[in-house]
Amino acid sequence: MFDMNEIRAQWAKQRPDLDTEPMSLIGHVIRVSAHLSDEMNKTFARHGLNAASFDVLATLLRSGPPYALSPNQLLATMMVTSGTMTNRIDQLEKDALVVRVRNRSDKRSVLVQLTAKGQQIIDAAVTDHVTTQKRLVSGLTEGERVSLNDLLRTYLTAVDTDQISNKID
Repeated sequence: MFDMNEIRAQWAKQRPDLDTEPMSLIGHVIRVSAHLSDEMNKTFARHGLNAASFDVLATLLRSGPPYALSPNQLLATMMVTSGTMTNRIDQLEKDALVVRVRNRSDKRSVLVQLTAKGQQIIDAAVTDHVTTQKRLVSGLTEGERVSLNDLLRTYLTAVDTDQISNKID
């Protein structure tokens, strides 16, 4: 495990002209993100899934009965290309977790629908995922979780609206 204070001290010796405080903050966020991803990926793997397949199946499940969406509706909820989405759907269909069905309201299009097997797997995976997430935040008090969530939302809003990418001191 690295010590960000030690790294900053090393930079201070080599480049005392640099303000490395952002390096510390971003380094911590990257480490937290990697840890969270690793732990959640372990949970997904216990159900034969990865993050991408979990994302598609969970989106279908939370859409409610009949647990079916068009590929474009799925695409709108995920930050992937249409080709990537097609590959994900193809793999899930091959694994019998989803099926493509004709859209009754538009005969020219199809819907991607959870199969009974897919619903069973994603139900169990979501339950396990929520347990994992609770464990991952258990080291924080409820107030700390609220504060951190508020801070991260504020930061993401700034990043998403490009408020910070063009600011240079």
